[in-house]
This record gives sequence, C-alpha cells and structure tokens, in this order.
Amino acid sequence: MNTAVGIGAAALVAAASVFAFSPRHPPALAATSLGVQTTHFNDLAQVGDRLLAAGTLGDIVYSEDQGQHWQAATVDHPRQALLVSMAFAPDKKTGFAVGHEDWILRTQDGGKTWQEVLFQEKNGEPLMSVARLPSGDWITVGAFGKALVSHDGGKAWEPLTLPEQVEDKHLNRIVSSADGRRWLIVGERGLVLHSADGGASWQAETPFYNGSFYGAMALDGGGWLIYGMRGNIFTQATPDAPWVRSQVPAPVSFFGHARQADGAIVLVGQGSMLGISRDGGKSFTLQRAKGRATLTDVLLTGQDQGWIASDAGLQPYNVAAQTGQDTAQGAKP
Repeated sequence: MNTAVGIGAAALVAAASVFAFSPRHPPALAATSLGVQTTHFNDLAQVGDRLLAAGTLGDIVYSEDQGQHWQAATVDHPRQALLVSMAFAPDKKTGFAVGHEDWILRTQDGGKTWQEVLFQEKNGEPLMSVARLPSGDWITVGAFGKALVSHDGGKAWEPLTLPEQVEDKHLNRIVSSADGRRWLIVGERGLVLHSADGGASWQAETPFYNGSFYGAMALDGGGWLIYGMRGNIFTQATPDAPWVRSQVPAPVSFFGHARQADGAIVLVGQGSMLGISRDGGKSFTLQRAKGRATLTDVLLTGQDQGWIASDAGLQPYNVAAQTGQDTAQGAKP
C-alpha cells in the first residue's frame, strides 16, 4: 500500500486521519453484523432492496433486510487495500468498486460476489470514484490526475484524456445530473471539470476556490452543489451561472451527501457533523450524529430512514431524530 499518499478523500481520505494510509493487518471482516459497528467504511450503495458498504481492507458487506443483518461479500482476491467508491449499472447486477493500488472489482450479481479486474501493488494509485456513463462506458478517477475508461463493460481499462488543467491534482468525485447528460468531476485545489455531453468530453471551470472539493450533487433546475474542505460549499443555479458560496456556521469538512424526502440536503463530515440545508444549499445548519467519528457517506433507504458510514463503522440515520438538534459548533480540529 502507498502509505505516503496524502490525499483528501472523496469519501474519507482527507479526513485528517493517518488511519487511511497506515499499514494494517487485522483479519478480514467476518460474516456477522457485529463487525459493521467498528469497521471503517467509505461508501454506501443501494441495489434494489440490497444495501452495500465498502471500506478498509477491501471489506464489502451487504444487507437484505435494510441493515438489520449484514453479511460479508465474497471477493475472489482479498487485498489489504482501502475501497473508496462503488457504482452500479441500471440492470442492478453489474457494478464496480474501486480503491487504492488501482484496485478495481467487478460484480455481476448485485454485489454479493466480486471479481478482481485490476490491482497494482507497486505502482498503483488510489482510485477515488467510479461511474457508468450513458454510453455504457465506465470511468474511474483518482490521485495525481489518474483517470481510466473502459469501453467493454469493465474488462479492460485505458487512460482517459482530461483537460490539461488537471495536471497532477487529485480527482475526488464523479457525479451526474438525473438525466445523465451533465457531469462534474471535482478535486484538489478547486478543480471542477464539467461535461454537457454525457461524459464524452470534459472542460475545466474557471477556478473560484483554492481548496479541495470532495463531493458534488445535482440540484433542481439544472444547478449543482459542490462541497469540500473546511465548510466550503458552493452552488450554481444553472449551467454557466456563477458559483456562489453557501453560508456554513463552522469550518467542517464534508465528504458525503443525500437528499431527504422533504427536499432537505444532508451533508456528512468530520467530527460526526451533519450539514442540513432547507433552501437548496444556500445555507446550512449543523447537527451532530452519534459519536465523534469522521462520517464518510450517508444513504437514505426510504421513509426518511437510512445509514451513515464512518471511520468507526455504520450507524442508523433517522431524519426525525435529527430535528431540533441544530448547533453552531463545528468539529474540533
């Protein structure tokens, strides 16, 4: 594992935690619900009624009963490498998980079993995000400007050419609009790339912030919200509109997001902090979830219930339980 790589995370790697890059040799996660309460997870996904979580040491777990019980997925070549991101095709069977050392896993049964496609222990870099384009191609991006594309369903991967402004910046997240036509890639040093043709071509936005972005989401009306280091959140009302800084009461770094049934935007981040916006991302209030962990992702599974992933395990998320808990205090540095 490349222990010297210091990147901020699409899902956690920038949580100011040495944990993500330190050599570790505990046993792989057993098929029990107990392990999910303490295991470092970076990403959550839902495929039909199945929930999945991926994280440290290549652990992938899934639940068939909305998180009451969790089982370890089968990985044909277990590695002691961090998994960061998952994505699935519309068929709800084919999907990919990516992580450190250029590790790419493929599933054809909705996440119960995974087959290794690529792994480079010596020269590999962290892959931070993976997505399926409307064309059927798959792309993944990561550290030091690395970007790969597959034109054959993920069997073979080749370098993807991106604008020269990428240089060696870390690429942290790929996101799309609901219709799949517009895309963003966000990353280090304020990098924002956009595509208006389903990911076939990419252009760099004029820089408007010098820090790292860790995630983004599409807004109603064709806009975007991007978030990252120390509470820096920006919205764009429509394509080509200026980016406007959101009001955030404390410098909390955020790493994941979801949208509640009532339209509220939920961001999760350091110090077990949640950022809640009820005005389309223009302003946020802060709430604290259980504990003091770094929250890496949040997934709502219906009826305003869901799960939060963190470097200290999985915990339930209940919208009603968060009501009335606003706080002006941020996470401790």
